[in-house]
Amino acid sequence: MVIALFETLRPRQWTKNLVIFAGLIFDGQFTQLNPFLRVLAATVLFCLVSGITYTINDLRDVEADRLHPHKRNRPIASGRLTKNQALVWIIFLSVVTLVSGYLLSRNLALVFVAYTLLILAYSLWLKNIMILDVLIIATGFVLRVLAGLSVISVAYFSPWLFILTFLLAMFLGFGKRLSELRLLEQDAATHRKTLDGYSIPLLTQYILILLAAIMITYILYTFSAQQNGPTYTMMLTIPFVIYGIFRYVYLIQTNLLTASPEEVLLHDRPIQIAIALWGISVIAVIYLVL
Repeated sequence: MVIALFETLRPRQWTKNLVIFAGLIFDGQFTQLNPFLRVLAATVLFCLVSGITYTINDLRDVEADRLHPHKRNRPIASGRLTKNQALVWIIFLSVVTLVSGYLLSRNLALVFVAYTLLILAYSLWLKNIMILDVLIIATGFVLRVLAGLSVISVAYFSPWLFILTFLLAMFLGFGKRLSELRLLEQDAATHRKTLDGYSIPLLTQYILILLAAIMITYILYTFSAQQNGPTYTMMLTIPFVIYGIFRYVYLIQTNLLTASPEEVLLHDRPIQIAIALWGISVIAVIYLVL
């Protein structure tokens, strides 16, 4: 049962919460111990908060999940965890995360509440409205960035990064919808109602639009990445971003692995290398050049 409870938190999804470190990294505080530990604590708590929403979603979608070729193996859908056990788990974690978040920062606790309410609204109603379903998911990523900013004092954080986070999350969301359509084919609407409104050509157009927007936004960010005047050295990181985006587009066109975007980070070596090189170049620019 302990293993099943842990699985309901979907630890494979926790890679999404690394975006919480954005404020710490881009403000040049990554090497400072106290801010690092505060953001690390916020990240751990956010993993639990997001896990709560996943468990709630699994409770609501248990019947649909049992029809899915992969999701039928989830703890609740498979019967390894009862609905009552999952409910007690949700209540326990809700108390722990809210109290711990408030002790770390009152604003962090507010972000937790806002995120939970947003995802609950998504699970209950908004996930059945096409386009809006992806917009809600993207807003959740922006709240993750705010969670990281809420526990430290930030001297400068470019507003372009908020827009970039939102666009990138939309890109991943539509990419997931596209892969689900290909995986489930005629049964897609049975699993997720909004898939009935999407089509492969439509989602491909959305992705191409977002691809262009992401590249333009990131390039514009590199022009104003420095708080002490323009040096434009951040532009050196642009090639890694372009490669990563194009590689992801290739994967969603040819590989069902990307039905869960976080699987790309765990399994695709070129993406991992591109992200690693981008991260190294960003760290070098922020902490060695500026």
